[in-house]
Amino acid sequence: MRSKNLRTKCWLACLSVVIPGSLAASGCSRNAIDAVNLSNEADKAKDANLDDAISKYEQATQLDPTNHRILWKLAKAYHKKEDWSNDALTCSKAEKLAPTYANYFFEHGYALEQQAVKGPTSWSEAKSPLEQAIKLDQNLGDAYEDMGNVLYHMDDEQGALQNYTKAIDTRPDQLFYYAALSQLYYDLGYFDQAEQVLKEGLNFQNEGVNLTPEGKEKSHASLFNIHTLLGGIYESKGNVSSEISEYEAAKKECGQCNEKGQQIAYYDLGIAYSHATPPRKNEALQQLQQFQKIVCRGAGAAHYSNECSTSQDVARRLGGTLQ
Repeated sequence: MRSKNLRTKCWLACLSVVIPGSLAASGCSRNAIDAVNLSNEADKAKDANLDDAISKYEQATQLDPTNHRILWKLAKAYHKKEDWSNDALTCSKAEKLAPTYANYFFEHGYALEQQAVKGPTSWSEAKSPLEQAIKLDQNLGDAYEDMGNVLYHMDDEQGALQNYTKAIDTRPDQLFYYAALSQLYYDLGYFDQAEQVLKEGLNFQNEGVNLTPEGKEKSHASLFNIHTLLGGIYESKGNVSSEISEYEAAKKECGQCNEKGQQIAYYDLGIAYSHATPPRKNEALQQLQQFQKIVCRGAGAAHYSNECSTSQDVARRLGGTLQ
């Protein structure tokens, strides 16, 4: 009876992870079962020790290279580690085993997109897997958004506009899609269209009420981007009161503004206060001093050299100094 129960458990474990239709080929082999066990161990380890989990997933894929679900888990672990090269390679293997799974192609495209940011991977390399993901699942909003990013970097602004718009049409509750489309309009000089898109996005600002902590964090980041972009639009139009209001809202959304790229909130708000009539001197200097302390004295100084220089100029104009 013990032997029969063990065989039943092994069969159920194998059935839950092998590719449909491949049971006969695998015969629920010892290797396949061991691969599942290792994968389960990796699942438990990934939050506490990501490298250990990756090692176990890798061993599992070697034991059973036909199990695309374990390959997918390995790809997601590489994603978490931001090992984009191995992420893309693993997705490529999974695609061959399960060519109808849109998520595998999407993740492949996303990994190539991340590699293209620093090079030498070209942006065009990410296009094909994203196209396949969209072909397989036309409701995959993130694939449209990423395709928009890729096409924009390939200087296909029209294609980028179409894909960003399609992302919103597919998932109108995803705030970061609005920020992406608006940023493109803004970069192209279409400020009115950019403003309209952002206002439409703000209609969904309550969507984060019942989200998971991760979802709420993503919602805050999206709202930060939306309010920052709106602040920039109003600044370009000379609408100082709305500029200040939006930059204040952006600052509120980022909290301590510790995330990469969010420290610009101190600069934006400081400059906005300096635009008031009369200038809100103390508030402007307080924000610019914080920007000086956090960014201009740190690793981001080179990236924000223009903003650091402008901060000093504005402080002097206001009769103050930045330490």
